[in-house]
Amino acid sequence: MEFALLASLDAGSRSALLSAARPRTFGRDEVVFHEGDPADTLHLIRSGRLAVRKVTRSGKTITLRLMGAGDAIGEMALLGAEPRRSATVVAIEPSETMSLTTAAFASLRATHPAVNEFLITMLVARVDDLSSRLSDAHASSADERIRRSLVELSAIYANGENGEAVIPLGQEDIADLAGTTRVTVNRLLRQEQERGALRLARGRIEVIDAAAIAKRARL
Repeated sequence: MEFALLASLDAGSRSALLSAARPRTFGRDEVVFHEGDPADTLHLIRSGRLAVRKVTRSGKTITLRLMGAGDAIGEMALLGAEPRRSATVVAIEPSETMSLTTAAFASLRATHPAVNEFLITMLVARVDDLSSRLSDAHASSADERIRRSLVELSAIYANGENGEAVIPLGQEDIADLAGTTRVTVNRLLRQEQERGALRLARGRIEVIDAAAIAKRARL
């Protein structure tokens, strides 16, 4: 697995970082870490997909984002700035990660100062992602946000080069990711189905034309 986040490192530092990480495997629906757990480990995702979830004040569990191969989760642990996990991460399918503890990372920083570039790259990517999501929440309509979520998920679950993907998520999950209601998601999905851009099936969404959906999402 090639991690884009490691591209800024020289070969020696990259090798040292990966050597310090330990492989972890998670079964479907297995928790990687719980909200409130000590934040002491970063996970580089080698395969599979992880869902970031949080419990609201009303007690409802919502899905904030999905992470796939090549992504990293838990980077704040490396700064020691967040002693407790702010959300729960669950493997929604069999997954494998490379885990790096804060202690191992501190040792790497002492012997390979270049690994600081890795941390900077991760933090910049996270800030960019959060800024984009915040902008969407304020400036985009619910329909645009749903379509953009579909495009993002299509990229994660792509099964070819023709823009097709099978998204094994329910409409409630899509609503959580887009920050809207299930009713709104259902309406838009049926519209896109009528346009021939996707097919609705039990427990999944079969995307046929992600490019068309992206165009209507103004991407």
